[in-house]
Amino acid sequence: MSDNRQVIIASLPTGALAASDFEVRSAPMPEPSDGQVLCRTIALTIGAGQRAGLQGSASYAGAPEAGRLMGGNGVAEVVESRAGAIPIGALVAAPTGWQEHSVHKATAVQVLPPDTDPATALGALGTNGLTAYFGLLDIGRPQAGETVVVSAAAGSVGHVVGQLAKRIGCRVVGVAGAADKCRMLVDELGFDAAVSYRDPEFRAAFKDATPDRIDVYFDNTGGPVLESALFRMATHGRIVCCGAVSQYDTSTPGPGPRGVPGLLVNNRVRMEGLLVFDYADRYDQARADMAAWIAEGSLKPKITEFHGLDQAPQAFVELLAGRTVGTTVVTL
Repeated sequence: MSDNRQVIIASLPTGALAASDFEVRSAPMPEPSDGQVLCRTIALTIGAGQRAGLQGSASYAGAPEAGRLMGGNGVAEVVESRAGAIPIGALVAAPTGWQEHSVHKATAVQVLPPDTDPATALGALGTNGLTAYFGLLDIGRPQAGETVVVSAAAGSVGHVVGQLAKRIGCRVVGVAGAADKCRMLVDELGFDAAVSYRDPEFRAAFKDATPDRIDVYFDNTGGPVLESALFRMATHGRIVCCGAVSQYDTSTPGPGPRGVPGLLVNNRVRMEGLLVFDYADRYDQARADMAAWIAEGSLKPKITEFHGLDQAPQAFVELLAGRTVGTTVVTL
Protein backbone atom coordinates (compact mmCIF):
# COMPACT_ATOMS: atom_id res chain seq x y z
CA MET A 1 0.00 0.00 0.00
CA SER A 2 1.25 3.54 -0.77
CA ASP A 3 2.57 6.04 1.75
CA ASN A 4 0.27 8.26 3.80
CA ARG A 5 0.49 11.99 3.07
CA GLN A 6 0.18 14.23 6.11
CA VAL A 7 0.30 17.93 6.96
CA ILE A 8 2.83 18.48 9.73
CA ILE A 9 3.26 21.56 11.92
CA ALA A 10 6.65 22.74 10.67
CA SER A 11 6.94 25.65 13.12
CA LEU A 12 4.76 27.30 15.73
CA PRO A 13 3.67 30.72 14.44
CA THR A 14 5.05 33.71 16.31
CA GLY A 15 2.70 36.20 14.62
CA ALA A 16 0.00 35.78 12.01
CA LEU A 17 -0.28 32.23 10.70
CA ALA A 18 1.40 31.51 7.34
CA ALA A 19 1.06 28.50 5.05
CA SER A 20 4.81 28.03 5.50
CA ASP A 21 4.18 27.06 9.13
CA PHE A 22 3.10 23.68 7.73
CA GLU A 23 4.76 21.02 5.61
CA VAL A 24 3.30 18.12 3.62
CA ARG A 25 5.21 14.88 4.26
CA SER A 26 4.84 11.19 3.51
CA ALA A 27 4.62 8.71 6.37
CA PRO A 28 4.21 4.93 6.45
CA MET A 29 0.64 3.75 5.92
CA PRO A 30 -0.92 3.02 9.33
CA GLU A 31 -2.20 -0.48 10.05
CA PRO A 32 -5.23 -1.23 12.22
CA SER A 33 -5.05 -3.56 15.20
CA ASP A 34 -7.89 -5.63 16.65
CA GLY A 35 -10.89 -3.40 17.34
CA GLN A 36 -9.67 -0.67 14.98
CA VAL A 37 -10.49 0.62 11.50
CA LEU A 38 -8.29 2.16 8.80
CA CYS A 39 -10.00 5.20 7.26
CA ARG A 40 -9.40 7.16 4.05
CA THR A 41 -10.16 10.84 4.57
CA ILE A 42 -12.79 12.30 2.23
CA ALA A 43 -13.04 15.78 3.73
CA LEU A 44 -11.77 17.63 6.77
CA THR A 45 -12.84 20.83 8.46
CA ILE A 46 -10.78 23.75 9.71
CA GLY A 47 -11.89 26.04 12.53
CA ALA A 48 -10.55 29.17 14.16
CA GLY A 49 -10.26 27.33 17.45
CA GLN A 50 -7.40 25.31 15.97
CA ARG A 51 -5.38 28.53 15.88
CA ALA A 52 -5.95 28.86 19.62
CA GLY A 53 -4.48 25.37 19.91
CA LEU A 54 -1.32 26.46 18.09
CA GLN A 55 -1.17 29.51 20.34
CA GLY A 56 -1.43 27.37 23.46
CA SER A 57 -4.57 29.13 24.66
CA ALA A 58 -7.00 26.20 24.20
CA SER A 59 -6.75 23.82 27.12
CA TYR A 60 -8.64 21.06 25.32
CA ALA A 61 -6.09 21.02 22.46
CA GLY A 62 -3.06 20.15 24.57
CA ALA A 63 0.33 21.84 24.38
CA PRO A 64 1.29 23.02 20.88
CA GLU A 65 4.30 21.28 19.38
CA ALA A 66 6.17 21.54 16.09
CA GLY A 67 6.91 18.34 14.18
CA ARG A 68 3.60 16.61 14.82
CA LEU A 69 0.53 15.97 12.69
CA MET A 70 -1.95 18.86 12.54
CA GLY A 71 -5.10 17.72 14.27
CA GLY A 72 -8.67 18.09 13.09
CA ASN A 73 -11.95 16.35 12.36
CA GLY A 74 -12.94 14.72 9.12
CA VAL A 75 -15.33 12.44 7.30
CA ALA A 76 -13.73 9.26 6.02
CA GLU A 77 -14.42 5.91 4.38
CA VAL A 78 -13.43 2.71 6.16
CA VAL A 79 -11.00 0.86 3.87
CA GLU A 80 -9.92 -1.87 6.30
CA SER A 81 -11.78 -3.06 9.38
CA ARG A 82 -10.72 -5.18 12.30
CA ALA A 83 -13.84 -4.16 14.20
CA GLY A 84 -16.74 -6.43 13.32
CA ALA A 85 -19.42 -3.82 13.90
CA ILE A 86 -18.01 -1.44 11.28
CA PRO A 87 -17.81 -2.84 7.74
CA ILE A 88 -15.46 -1.84 4.96
CA GLY A 89 -17.05 0.97 2.96
CA ALA A 90 -18.77 2.56 5.95
CA LEU A 91 -18.78 6.35 6.11
CA VAL A 92 -17.60 7.72 9.47
CA ALA A 93 -16.86 10.98 11.25
CA ALA A 94 -13.57 10.82 13.11
CA PRO A 95 -10.65 12.88 14.47
CA THR A 96 -8.70 12.16 11.30
CA GLY A 97 -6.16 14.95 11.53
CA TRP A 98 -4.79 16.53 8.37
CA GLN A 99 -3.84 13.35 6.55
CA GLU A 100 -5.05 10.96 3.89
CA HIS A 101 -5.38 7.88 6.12
CA SER A 102 -5.86 7.34 9.84
CA VAL A 103 -6.48 4.49 12.29
CA HIS A 104 -9.12 4.68 15.01
CA LYS A 105 -10.70 2.51 17.66
CA ALA A 106 -14.23 1.57 16.67
CA THR A 107 -15.50 3.50 19.70
CA ALA A 108 -13.82 6.71 18.48
CA VAL A 109 -15.73 7.04 15.20
CA GLN A 110 -19.35 7.92 14.45
CA VAL A 111 -20.89 5.82 11.68
CA LEU A 112 -22.84 8.05 9.29
CA PRO A 113 -25.70 7.21 6.91
CA PRO A 114 -24.26 6.26 3.50
CA ASP A 115 -25.93 9.23 1.76
CA THR A 116 -24.43 11.80 4.17
CA ASP A 117 -23.03 14.97 2.63
CA PRO A 118 -19.52 15.30 4.17
CA ALA A 119 -19.64 19.10 4.25
CA THR A 120 -22.94 19.11 6.16
CA ALA A 121 -21.67 16.43 8.54
CA LEU A 122 -18.62 18.57 9.31
CA GLY A 123 -20.53 21.87 9.44
CA ALA A 124 -24.07 22.24 10.70
CA LEU A 125 -24.19 18.66 12.00
CA GLY A 126 -20.61 18.69 13.25
CA THR A 127 -18.81 20.51 16.04
CA ASN A 128 -19.65 23.94 14.61
CA GLY A 129 -23.40 23.38 14.49
CA LEU A 130 -23.42 21.64 17.86
CA THR A 131 -21.58 24.59 19.39
CA ALA A 132 -24.17 26.98 17.97
CA TYR A 133 -27.07 24.80 19.16
CA PHE A 134 -25.98 24.30 22.77
CA GLY A 135 -24.39 27.71 23.19
CA LEU A 136 -27.48 29.57 22.06
CA LEU A 137 -30.25 27.35 23.39
CA ASP A 138 -28.71 26.14 26.68
CA ILE A 139 -26.62 29.13 27.72
CA GLY A 140 -28.18 32.06 25.85
CA ARG A 141 -31.78 30.86 26.32
CA PRO A 142 -33.34 33.41 23.96
CA GLN A 143 -37.05 34.12 23.97
CA ALA A 144 -39.24 35.29 21.09
CA GLY A 145 -39.03 39.05 20.68
CA GLU A 146 -35.60 39.40 22.29
CA THR A 147 -32.57 40.84 20.49
CA VAL A 148 -29.76 38.38 19.78
CA VAL A 149 -26.40 39.64 18.52
CA VAL A 150 -23.69 37.32 17.20
CA SER A 151 -20.12 38.21 16.28
CA ALA A 152 -18.18 36.51 13.48
CA ALA A 153 -21.72 36.09 12.21
CA ALA A 154 -20.71 34.81 8.77
CA GLY A 155 -18.41 32.19 10.28
CA SER A 156 -18.89 28.51 10.91
CA VAL A 157 -20.67 28.91 14.26
CA GLY A 158 -22.09 32.41 13.92
CA HIS A 159 -24.15 31.89 10.78
CA VAL A 160 -25.89 28.93 12.44
CA VAL A 161 -26.48 30.82 15.69
CA GLY A 162 -28.28 33.63 13.87
CA GLN A 163 -30.56 31.29 11.97
CA LEU A 164 -31.47 29.33 15.10
CA ALA A 165 -32.35 32.58 16.87
CA LYS A 166 -34.58 33.61 13.95
CA ARG A 167 -36.43 30.29 14.21
CA ILE A 168 -37.33 31.22 17.80
CA GLY A 169 -38.67 34.61 16.74
CA CYS A 170 -35.81 36.84 17.89
CA ARG A 171 -34.53 40.01 16.30
CA VAL A 172 -31.05 39.01 15.09
CA VAL A 173 -28.10 41.30 14.47
CA GLY A 174 -24.84 40.01 12.99
CA VAL A 175 -21.37 41.52 13.25
CA ALA A 176 -19.01 40.60 10.41
CA GLY A 177 -15.87 41.98 8.80
CA ALA A 178 -17.02 42.92 5.29
CA ALA A 179 -19.95 44.60 3.61
CA ASP A 180 -20.62 41.64 1.32
CA LYS A 181 -20.85 39.32 4.33
CA CYS A 182 -23.29 41.71 6.01
CA ARG A 183 -25.47 41.69 2.89
CA MET A 184 -25.38 37.88 2.76
CA LEU A 185 -26.50 37.63 6.38
CA VAL A 186 -29.52 39.83 5.77
CA ASP A 187 -30.45 38.91 2.19
CA GLU A 188 -29.79 35.15 2.29
CA LEU A 189 -29.96 34.06 5.93
CA GLY A 190 -32.69 36.35 7.20
CA PHE A 191 -30.81 38.39 9.80
CA ASP A 192 -32.63 41.61 10.66
CA ALA A 193 -29.47 43.71 10.51
CA ALA A 194 -25.72 43.31 10.14
CA VAL A 195 -22.85 45.71 10.78
CA SER A 196 -19.17 45.56 9.88
CA TYR A 197 -16.68 45.98 12.69
CA ARG A 198 -14.36 47.56 10.10
CA ASP A 199 -16.81 50.41 9.54
CA PRO A 200 -15.19 53.64 10.82
CA GLU A 201 -18.57 54.44 12.36
CA PHE A 202 -19.01 50.95 13.84
CA ARG A 203 -20.00 52.04 17.35
CA ALA A 204 -22.74 54.33 16.03
CA ALA A 205 -23.95 51.69 13.56
CA PHE A 206 -23.92 49.06 16.30
CA LYS A 207 -26.00 51.27 18.57
CA ASP A 208 -28.48 51.99 15.76
CA ALA A 209 -28.82 48.24 15.08
CA THR A 210 -29.65 47.52 18.75
CA PRO A 211 -32.19 50.20 19.73
CA ASP A 212 -33.69 47.96 22.41
CA ARG A 213 -30.25 46.90 23.63
CA ILE A 214 -29.02 43.26 23.60
CA ASP A 215 -30.67 40.38 25.42
CA VAL A 216 -28.29 37.65 24.21
CA TYR A 217 -24.80 38.26 22.85
CA PHE A 218 -23.06 35.23 21.30
CA ASP A 219 -19.36 36.10 21.33
CA ASN A 220 -16.98 34.43 18.88
CA THR A 221 -14.40 37.21 18.75
CA GLY A 222 -13.60 38.82 22.09
CA GLY A 223 -11.74 42.12 21.82
CA PRO A 224 -13.37 45.42 20.83
CA VAL A 225 -16.61 43.83 19.58
CA LEU A 226 -17.17 42.17 22.94
CA GLU A 227 -16.47 45.50 24.64
CA SER A 228 -19.04 47.23 22.44
CA ALA A 229 -21.61 44.56 23.27
CA LEU A 230 -20.98 44.88 27.01
CA PHE A 231 -22.01 48.52 26.84
CA ARG A 232 -25.23 47.61 24.99
CA MET A 233 -26.45 44.73 27.18
CA ALA A 234 -29.99 44.82 28.54
CA THR A 235 -30.75 44.18 32.19
CA HIS A 236 -30.49 40.44 32.87
CA GLY A 237 -28.82 39.91 29.48
CA ARG A 238 -26.78 36.80 28.73
CA ILE A 239 -23.36 36.62 27.08
CA VAL A 240 -22.25 33.30 25.59
CA CYS A 241 -18.44 33.19 25.42
CA CYS A 242 -17.66 30.76 22.61
CA GLY A 243 -14.35 32.00 21.19
CA ALA A 244 -11.96 34.91 20.86
CA VAL A 245 -10.80 34.77 17.25
CA SER A 246 -9.64 38.40 17.33
CA GLN A 247 -6.98 37.29 19.84
CA TYR A 248 -5.80 34.03 18.24
CA ASP A 249 -3.71 34.95 15.21
CA THR A 250 -1.16 37.10 17.01
CA SER A 251 1.71 36.83 19.45
CA THR A 252 0.40 39.82 21.42
CA PRO A 253 -3.27 39.27 22.33
CA GLY A 254 -5.04 42.42 23.44
CA PRO A 255 -6.18 43.14 26.99
CA GLY A 256 -9.60 42.17 28.23
CA PRO A 257 -12.51 44.49 27.43
CA ARG A 258 -13.47 47.40 29.64
CA GLY A 259 -16.64 47.05 31.65
CA VAL A 260 -15.92 43.80 33.49
CA PRO A 261 -17.14 43.39 36.15
CA GLY A 262 -18.87 46.77 36.54
CA LEU A 263 -21.30 46.46 33.63
CA LEU A 264 -22.08 42.86 34.55
CA VAL A 265 -22.96 43.89 38.09
CA ASN A 266 -24.96 47.00 37.22
CA ASN A 267 -27.07 45.28 34.57
CA ARG A 268 -27.12 41.85 36.26
CA VAL A 269 -25.66 40.27 33.12
CA ARG A 270 -24.66 36.61 33.09
CA MET A 271 -21.47 35.78 31.13
CA GLU A 272 -20.69 32.09 30.64
CA GLY A 273 -18.08 30.14 28.71
CA LEU A 274 -18.84 27.22 26.41
CA LEU A 275 -17.06 24.01 25.45
CA VAL A 276 -19.27 21.83 23.27
CA PHE A 277 -17.72 18.60 24.57
CA ASP A 278 -19.71 19.04 27.79
CA TYR A 279 -22.87 18.19 25.84
CA ALA A 280 -21.66 14.96 24.20
CA ASP A 281 -24.51 12.90 25.65
CA ARG A 282 -27.02 15.09 23.77
CA TYR A 283 -25.32 15.27 20.36
CA ASP A 284 -27.73 12.84 18.71
CA GLN A 285 -30.82 14.88 19.58
CA ALA A 286 -29.17 18.12 18.48
CA ARG A 287 -28.17 16.59 15.14
CA ALA A 288 -31.68 15.23 14.63
CA ASP A 289 -33.17 18.67 15.31
CA MET A 290 -30.83 20.47 12.96
CA ALA A 291 -31.16 17.87 10.20
CA ALA A 292 -34.92 18.44 10.33
CA TRP A 293 -34.46 22.22 10.17
CA ILE A 294 -32.15 21.87 7.17
CA ALA A 295 -34.71 19.65 5.45
CA GLU A 296 -37.50 22.18 6.04
CA GLY A 297 -35.33 25.07 4.85
CA SER A 298 -35.18 27.12 8.05
CA LEU A 299 -31.46 26.39 8.46
CA LYS A 300 -29.19 27.00 5.47
CA PRO A 301 -25.62 25.85 6.09
CA LYS A 302 -22.85 27.80 4.35
CA ILE A 303 -19.60 26.19 3.19
CA THR A 304 -16.31 27.47 1.77
CA GLU A 305 -14.59 24.55 0.05
CA PHE A 306 -10.93 23.99 -0.82
CA HIS A 307 -9.67 21.02 -2.83
CA GLY A 308 -6.67 18.86 -2.00
CA LEU A 309 -4.73 18.16 1.19
CA ASP A 310 -2.01 20.55 0.01
CA GLN A 311 -4.53 23.39 0.25
CA ALA A 312 -5.29 22.86 3.96
CA PRO A 313 -2.64 25.33 5.23
CA GLN A 314 -3.78 28.07 2.84
CA ALA A 315 -7.41 27.37 3.74
CA PHE A 316 -6.48 27.96 7.39
CA VAL A 317 -4.81 31.27 6.51
CA GLU A 318 -7.85 32.36 4.47
CA LEU A 319 -10.21 31.54 7.33
CA LEU A 320 -8.21 33.54 9.87
CA ALA A 321 -7.99 36.47 7.46
CA GLY A 322 -11.79 36.56 7.28
CA ARG A 323 -11.99 35.53 3.63
CA THR A 324 -14.20 32.48 4.11
CA VAL A 325 -17.93 32.11 4.82
CA GLY A 326 -19.57 29.41 6.91
CA THR A 327 -17.64 26.22 7.59
CA THR A 328 -14.25 25.86 5.92
CA VAL A 329 -13.92 22.39 4.39
CA VAL A 330 -11.02 20.75 2.53
CA THR A 331 -11.95 17.86 0.25
CA LEU A 332 -9.38 15.22 -0.58
